[in-house]
Amino acid sequence: MALGKEFKEFAMRGSVVDLAVGVVIGAAFGGIITSLVKDIIMPPIGILTGKVDFADKKYVIVSANPLHKVPEVAIRYGNFITVIFQFIIVAFCIFLVVKGINSMKKEQPPAPPAPDPGPTKEEILLTEIRDLLAKKA
Repeated sequence: MALGKEFKEFAMRGSVVDLAVGVVIGAAFGGIITSLVKDIIMPPIGILTGKVDFADKKYVIVSANPLHKVPEVAIRYGNFITVIFQFIIVAFCIFLVVKGINSMKKEQPPAPPAPDPGPTKEEILLTEIRDLLAKKA
C-alpha cells in the first residue's frame, strides 16, 4: 500500500505534470512542423531546384523484383533532407521560445555582499593562546 501512496505523490508533483503536458504539446507541435516542412516549405524548394520532389529521392542499392519477392533496398536521402529541415525549424522555434521566456524574466539586482562575520569564538581563543605563548617565549 505504501508503494501506491509514494507513486501518487510522485505523479502529482508539479514537475511531473508539467513534463507530461510538455510531451503532449511537443508531439502536437511535431505534427505541425512535419506538415509545415512537407506541405509548405519543401514544394517551393523543389520548384527552385528544378521541380525536384525530395521525398522521392533515393539511391537504390537493390531493385525490387516482385517475381522473386525481393523488396527494394534503397537509401532515402530525400526524406533525410526533409527531416533535417524539420529539425532546424523546431530548434529555431525552441530558441525563440526560450529567448522570449528569458526576456520576460525580471533582472534582479545582485545581492549586497554579506558583512564580514568577524572571527569565531574559537579563533579569538586561539589568538589569545598564541599571544600568551609568544609572551612566554
